[in-house]
Amino acid sequence: MNGDMQTVRLIIHGARAAMRWCRKRDDRFSRWTNDLIARRGIQKANVALAHRMARLCWILLQINEQF
Repeated sequence: MNGDMQTVRLIIHGARAAMRWCRKRDDRFSRWTNDLIARRGIQKANVALAHRMARLCWILLQINEQF
């Protein structure tokens, strides 16, 4: 397994864990996630959330700022 696939798997697992917490909350991020699950299904929502998390990480690395 190369490093890219391992990174992808870790981000997907992180998104899955975040989705579990979003079911219990009512903030803006949780509403977005729950609406996405309702519209697209849990698997597509998981990948979309992972993609959003990856973009956020990339941006934070580029501007060298803590989250």
